[in-house]
Amino acid sequence: MIEVIDQQFSSINILERAIYKECTFENCDLSKQNLNSFQFIDCAFIGCNLSNSDISQASFKTVSFESCKLMGIQFQQANPFLFKVVFEACNLSLSSFYSMNINKTQFIDCDLSEVDFTETELKESDFSGSTLSQTIFEKTNLSKSDFRTAENFRINPSENNIKKAKFSKENLAGLLADFDIIISQ
Repeated sequence: MIEVIDQQFSSINILERAIYKECTFENCDLSKQNLNSFQFIDCAFIGCNLSNSDISQASFKTVSFESCKLMGIQFQQANPFLFKVVFEACNLSLSSFYSMNINKTQFIDCDLSEVDFTETELKESDFSGSTLSQTIFEKTNLSKSDFRTAENFRINPSENNIKKAKFSKENLAGLLADFDIIISQ
């Protein structure tokens, strides 16, 4: 596989299978692309659309996504070796991180509606400013994670590890919804 180092890609809609190191991708539409076995190392995606792409065995080693559409992506199919990503102002709706080990991941100001985090290791992750409507948390390790400014989440403390996770008074209802109790203001 060829190596592409320190290149900038702008407004492209097809990408050659390669190892991309220290590359920047801006305003690229890679939706529904086959990115199977691609490697991205120390790369940044800005304003890109990767929705419904096949990322089977793709490597994401220290990759940042800013203002990107990543809807419907099955992240658990990516290569888990050294998988490290940061998401800021991204739409990850309908994506899945099923049974992944992604501790300390940042999801800042993201739309995480209907994302599957079942059996995921998310220790010390940051969900600041993100919306988590209908997001699935089952047998998920959320210890020491930050939900203080997250919205619309529903997390059952009986089914998830939330030890030392951070919440605000304003969003505690998301922890109590499964207990069928009435919270008055």
